[in-house]
Amino acid sequence: MPDTYVLVHGAWHTGAEMEATATHLRARGHTVHCPTLAGNNPGDDRAATGLADAVDSLAAFIEGQGLTDVRLVGHSYGGMVISHMPARLPGSIRRLVYWNAFVPQPGECLNDLVPPHYRALFDQVAASSGNAVMLPYPIWREAFINDADEALAQSTYALLNPHPYRTFTEPAQLPVPLAALELGKSYLNAQQDTALPHSLPWHPRLSERLGLFRLVECPGSHELCFSDPASAALHIGRAGRD
Repeated sequence: MPDTYVLVHGAWHTGAEMEATATHLRARGHTVHCPTLAGNNPGDDRAATGLADAVDSLAAFIEGQGLTDVRLVGHSYGGMVISHMPARLPGSIRRLVYWNAFVPQPGECLNDLVPPHYRALFDQVAASSGNAVMLPYPIWREAFINDADEALAQSTYALLNPHPYRTFTEPAQLPVPLAALELGKSYLNAQQDTALPHSLPWHPRLSERLGLFRLVECPGSHELCFSDPASAALHIGRAGRD
């Protein structure tokens, strides 16, 4: 049965990097949208853009497209943004799918959920870069796309863009914990993802915050959208269906 998916990218990405995965989902008959959040478009003011702006931009996209019954997929940082949509657009979201994504509690920011050495690195980079942060290539290569060869790691790194740091430091404005929502929720966990260390894992540390949820796991790194978009689409479909 065809469904409507909205794929929400992570930090340093745009919707364009979700298109390879979207193509495989569309081949299965689904309607798929890949918006770019505020702060990651060319020309966006990285110093001034915060989490609330990214949330506003996603809500405006869904409303502007007239979308309902949405299977809303958030990758990584995208989890911070999609978490706001059930309260923001009541009745429009069919299921939330967290793809190695952050799951905030009310009042938490993304930096509350990462290891201290990441926070220290981002603070330092943002202070010297107009409150924008870029991911150093060694971290990208070893922790984010460890299932790719060097050529793919380098070519995909070249696609990344500076990310507005305020989206990492602004707290999520959620009326209730996500576990309290009577809404379908899924967590897609790529098992070789070391963007967060396995001592502070995506699953179950963050996934269990969803309360009742469906777990779907697959092989791969944090950047499965580049290294194996066909597998990403297959498992998103499993996570998103009723």
